[in-house]
Amino acid sequence: MSASGHTSSAGRSPLSPSTTVNGNGTRSGALVPTNNVTTAEGVTVRTRIDPTLTVDDVVRQLCVNLKIKESPTHFALRDELDELVTNDNLRKKIKNKSGLKLVNAPAREARETAAKLSNKTEKNLKLLLFSLQKYIREEAFAREFLDHDGLNELVDVISTSTGNTLAYALTAMQNLMELEYGWASLTDDFILTIVHILASPQSLINVCRPATAILKKLVEADPSSLPGPQPASSSRIAAIAPPGSVYRYGFQAVFTQMRKERGSLETVVNRLGSAEMAMAQYSMMLINSLLAHASDDSWEEFIAELERLNVRKAVVRLMSLHNIEDLMTSCMDFKANIVRVTYRKKMTVVDPEEDVTHAEFLDHIWTATKLDEEMDANGQSLKWRKLGFDSEDIAQEFNEVGVLGLECLKKFIEGDPEFPKIISEQLSRPEERRCPIGKGSNEVVALLSEHWDIYAPGYSTATTFQPLFLDFHRVHSLATHFFIRMWSESGATSGDFPRIVALVRSQVKLALRKESSREWHEVEADFLESDYRDVRDRQMEQLELEDDLLSKIPVRNLRAKLYKESFEFVKQQRIQCLLQGAWFVNATPQPTNRDGVPRRPLRPWRFMRLDTSQKYLHYVDSAVKFPVRNGLEDLPERIDVSLISEIAGGTCASPPNMLREQNDFPPSSAPIPSPLSFSLLSAHEGSLADLIAPDSSRWADWTDGLNMLRRDGGHVSSKETFGFVQALTEIGLKIKLLDLSGEMVEIPSGLVAGAPPTNNDFFFSELL
Repeated sequence: MSASGHTSSAGRSPLSPSTTVNGNGTRSGALVPTNNVTTAEGVTVRTRIDPTLTVDDVVRQLCVNLKIKESPTHFALRDELDELVTNDNLRKKIKNKSGLKLVNAPAREARETAAKLSNKTEKNLKLLLFSLQKYIREEAFAREFLDHDGLNELVDVISTSTGNTLAYALTAMQNLMELEYGWASLTDDFILTIVHILASPQSLINVCRPATAILKKLVEADPSSLPGPQPASSSRIAAIAPPGSVYRYGFQAVFTQMRKERGSLETVVNRLGSAEMAMAQYSMMLINSLLAHASDDSWEEFIAELERLNVRKAVVRLMSLHNIEDLMTSCMDFKANIVRVTYRKKMTVVDPEEDVTHAEFLDHIWTATKLDEEMDANGQSLKWRKLGFDSEDIAQEFNEVGVLGLECLKKFIEGDPEFPKIISEQLSRPEERRCPIGKGSNEVVALLSEHWDIYAPGYSTATTFQPLFLDFHRVHSLATHFFIRMWSESGATSGDFPRIVALVRSQVKLALRKESSREWHEVEADFLESDYRDVRDRQMEQLELEDDLLSKIPVRNLRAKLYKESFEFVKQQRIQCLLQGAWFVNATPQPTNRDGVPRRPLRPWRFMRLDTSQKYLHYVDSAVKFPVRNGLEDLPERIDVSLISEIAGGTCASPPNMLREQNDFPPSSAPIPSPLSFSLLSAHEGSLADLIAPDSSRWADWTDGLNMLRRDGGHVSSKETFGFVQALTEIGLKIKLLDLSGEMVEIPSGLVAGAPPTNNDFFFSELL
């Protein structure tokens, strides 16, 4: 019987007042749940829907029984929250007795929306855009909207709107850009409009958030980010986007427009101090994307501008304003990006003849010494040897530390107004007793690089935030002053250089211990107030436990190479775990719902697996565990990996009264967060999944694997992964050294290149 009291036509009716369908599809006398269905005219009918029907069948028979004359293809069902009812969620909506609405089908709604947007006098534009920002995520709606010139109409609205209307339009564009098609025609003028909106001090927070997200998406839409497995190497690959691809923008497209809008980058950095955490996080994510995708042509300019704006200090200050757990992923991503920046500077050769900036830095350093240039007995300049280098070949002197060493020396001299007196005092001593300040500065850079694992771009295994690393230059200045003081207090001579370096290495380990929780004044005191004899005694104790061989430059370089290989090996192992898949518990997120009652998942178990394209996480929710076949046939649902902005740990609890299998999870009377829980968070959708791993190894596999998989990620969050990388590195190093020490081969502290051939009359012999 229909809701209006009439019997439906032939076939199974969705409007059956006294029947239900059990799990095998047969009818029983028990009553099925009743749903309220509301029509566009506001008529509400109580309806019992057969859950074995498809949505198309339900809509068709509703139209028949409600005597709607239009074609059923023009209609669809939505729930109270405007979520589209599909074949996948229909049964859940029926079981939960969700209120349903008979509304326009997505394609029809899209056509009408595009038409209304073209009417600039539309009175209900704000309401229209409010609905658009939700519907645009549905593929059927999006395709029809794009086919009817909806993108250009939306761009026009963004260009001419303000206030909440603009906020809704920007959010609609942000959601549209989650698709991998349809927005390849966005122009430079549009990007400049978004930059202008972002930089405007009058822009509201709800306007700035989607504007920031749009720029981030454009930065990441470069050809090298085309979907699919990432290359094994962390270096950027040359790629060309196919015709019509949205992956045709990238860093240069956005940064070029940011140059035109004065103060735009400064505004983004300043918003890291926003009291609104979401705004600070959006700004942090945009900065990370710019850092991760910076092009070679503009890299130096962009990094110099960020350094001028003191972005590192802004990030450290951000940690003091908000709960670090809320921003952990973004800040760890920033730290990993600064590792890349630091490594690149370290590997950039100092070449004052070719690079004007390098020449200016060197001139600035020499001018700050207030020394006069002299000549030696052979008529050669004594300029850089006066500063404590071994030769006048400045490129060779900075060979191990590159531009990073040059910058550190410049800032060290700039930060000490007494430096001219220090250098004059050293020059007044006998030559063999002079402290080699320039050489010592470079050695401190090498020691700090070793301490913070600056071995290769994109490889960082630190599991905690390291604020002192972000203050690299300041720590370098402290350690270099310590080097000079140890040299003087020990009465060192030129042959004691390795001994003083060993003292500095020991002090660096002491001062930078537990740096995530130490105050700056404590670090400062360790460097400035430590007595030489105490440092020497502690260093001697350490030498009994360590092998001096490990401090030699060739061995340090070997460790750097093995570290990179170990990280890549562990990364691939973690991703393989994701490809194999695993069972998790569907958890209760914190905080709970409005009533304060833990929200119990409908199905307590979830199996999740990454597809081979590394683009989607496919999953299935189940009441019990079952054998999952290879492939994706058993996994009907999926999560787009590109939507995951953060993997947060310790965020959720086991659902209450959950039936646990033996040896799975210990019972818990209170819904407290589990240390094995993690949430996949989206920048604007909240949590995409709340899960609990069966053990710490599975937790490390998935949290670190997903972090490594993210294109703007690269850090790890578990001590287990950190330990694996370190252990593999040390084991590999010891094996390599056994090969040498077994042959009693002497490893030099450094290699000196011989004189170049006087002519071209030579050849390289092939070793047999």
